[in-house]
Amino acid sequence: MTSKRPHRNFYGRRKGQHLKDSQARFLAEDLAGLSPGPVDWEVNPERVPLDLGALFGGRPVWLEVGFGGGEHMVHQASENPDVGIIGCEPYINGVAMLLGKIRASGVENLRVYPGDVRDLFDVLPDASLRRAFLLYPDPWPKARHHRRRFVTPEHLQPLARVMAPGAEFRVATDIPDYVRQTLQEVPKAGFVWTAQGPADWRVPWDDWISTRYELKALREGRVPHYLTFRREGGGAPA
Repeated sequence: MTSKRPHRNFYGRRKGQHLKDSQARFLAEDLAGLSPGPVDWEVNPERVPLDLGALFGGRPVWLEVGFGGGEHMVHQASENPDVGIIGCEPYINGVAMLLGKIRASGVENLRVYPGDVRDLFDVLPDASLRRAFLLYPDPWPKARHHRRRFVTPEHLQPLARVMAPGAEFRVATDIPDYVRQTLQEVPKAGFVWTAQGPADWRVPWDDWISTRYELKALREGRVPHYLTFRREGGGAPA
């Protein structure tokens, strides 16, 4: 791995409205203990891969990119105690919300990286993930901003590298143009869309829990799409 940090533009917010006292306390008391390991360039300039086996005791590892308030991530961790889940979210208010949910639920199989997922990709070992989630990502609706979306080669190529053959990539969005771009770009990165019929993108996954964003979208009449992809090179994911 190179020790020269690449230039990466970051778009979006890192912090919003003032944190509640309890949220600030969660960040101060809990965040460091939930780190997946040395990710930031300042502490890992040689980009030494994380030891996920030691981190999660050999369990399969999943990743949620941009977990928002964390309700889906905590739900998955609670329902799948035999899996280790890493969540990546640069918006610190969302991180604080997640930490509160982790305290309330008592789940112990989560780790949190409060930064740019591209930096996390740098230190994830090849073929180390069995599942990844991209749920209601920032739509960047203006055409000139579409290159900022997650479903671009800058993100999809490293995602493909760290996903095992046969691993599952789930995308949920209510933006029709995001669906179009996803279906165009994700297969180019080495994934196969698994849909066999309309129900496979109209009906959520069996283990799905609606997020706050999805409930708002439904109230406003927008239609969610649930897209499932499989990393090429293997059978069904574990």
